[in-house]
Formats: sequence, structure tokens, C-alpha cells
Amino acid sequence: MPRTIFDNIVIQHFEKMTFFDFCQYTSIRFFEVVHFIKGNGTIKINGSNVSYHPNSFFVFIPDDVYILQVDTPTTGTTIKFLKSFFNNSTIPVNDWFRKIETVLSNESRLEEFEFQSKSDKQNLASLMKMLYEENQDKQFFDAIIVQNTLSTILRVIARNASQAATLKSSKHQNSKIQDIINYIHHHIYESDLITNKTLAEKFNIADNYIGQYFKKQMDISLKKYILNYKLKLAETRLKYTDLHFSEIASELGFTDASHLNKTFLAYKGVTIGEFRTSQK
Repeated sequence: MPRTIFDNIVIQHFEKMTFFDFCQYTSIRFFEVVHFIKGNGTIKINGSNVSYHPNSFFVFIPDDVYILQVDTPTTGTTIKFLKSFFNNSTIPVNDWFRKIETVLSNESRLEEFEFQSKSDKQNLASLMKMLYEENQDKQFFDAIIVQNTLSTILRVIARNASQAATLKSSKHQNSKIQDIINYIHHHIYESDLITNKTLAEKFNIADNYIGQYFKKQMDISLKKYILNYKLKLAETRLKYTDLHFSEIASELGFTDASHLNKTFLAYKGVTIGEFRTSQK
């Protein structure tokens, strides 16, 4: 299984494999994309079994522990993004997180990655092939091409993960409440756009009724739902980045790190520092 490691990523390509050993970089993997080009088998992941087949994609994060059980010889490519990729990227780490946080926090992602368009699936396969071939061409290797290809791969994944999450949740809610939830998630970093007044105007609901309507539909108050979602995003950043507490607080609309810490402690039972330490 040929392997190449840059400063920030590990690329592995395997041909007609019947048994998989484990990469030594798995424990420091931040984000992993696997493309099974040929072959069939089962992925045993976090206690669940998921089948893979030709031209199937899977995305894994640090919490995921998986084993591959091969039924037929398997060919594919895997890219392991190390945490340093996101910290060293020319794009700020919080911007990356806005792209991939849907994947990181999605509890139902333990399945084949779902594409919303056939062209995106084809494009991702082509991008991963191009990345591997660029890496193999030692004479004309171009680091900028590699970096841009990696960035595009993440953007394609982020776009489809976000769209899939929206479609999946909309099957279980009436359209108006789902539209409100989608709007809140989309504008969670713009506090002035998710006030009761703004939401009421946006969705043609009386200002003094929208809170009651939301609680009736969701069994939780609008204010608490927004706060819980912000704390979930804070957890993701505390767990997967080295962002300063003040940066996280500012991005999520808290007055300062102390405000975030007090709120986090009240709802989670631990301080933000204790939570981050427990995830190391």
C-alpha cells in the first residue's frame, strides 16, 4: 500500500487488496476521505456494519474506529487530513470549520457518503485520482496544485454533507419549522438575523407568537435551541482546534470567553478548559 506523507496529509492508494493493515497516522487523523474504486466488503465502524462497493465514498473523523472486511479484492484511495492541515492552511481555521462542521457533528453520518448530484461524485473521484497522480509525479510535483486540490475536495464534501443533512431532517418536520431551523443554522454566526423579531418577519409569524410556535413544534424554546446549537459548535471547536477561547466566544456571539465559559459550565457541567483537556 504506497503511502506518501506531506506536512499535513497522508495519501494511501491500494490495489486489489484482500487484507488491510492500519496506518500509523490514524491516531492523529483529523478528517479522512476514502474512495473505494473497485471491490466489495464491509466496514465495521464504531460497532456498526456498513457495506462498501465500487465507486463508494466514506468520510471519517477522529472519533471513528473502523476495520475493513474484504469480500472481493479492493482498490481505492484514502486521504487523511492531519490537524496541522487546518491550522497551516491559508484559510483561517474557523472558516474551514464552517465548511465541515456538518460532518463533524453529524451523529448519523456512519453510512456511505451521500452526494446530492452525480457530477459532484464524479468530480470528487477525479480530484482524488488527480491528487494521487500528482503526488506520484516526482519530477513535476506542484505543492500549490496539491493544496488547491485538497481544498476543493473539502468544499465538495462540505457542500454535499450540508445539503444531505437538510434534506434528511426535512423528512421528519413540517416545511415551515424546518425552514426556520435551516435558516437559524445558516445564520448562526449573525445574531441580529436570528432574533425573535427577525425570524417572525422572515417567516410571516406574529412577533409575540413565534416563540410559542417554535416550542410547540420542537418541544424546546427558540432561545434555548439557538443556545444549544451554539454550544454544540463550541464543543466541536474545543475538541478539534487550538483556537483561543476568546476567538470561539467572539465567533459564536458570546460577550467574551468568560461569558462562554459560564454558559458552558451551566449547561455542560464542565468549564471550556476542562472540556478541551478531556478531549486530548
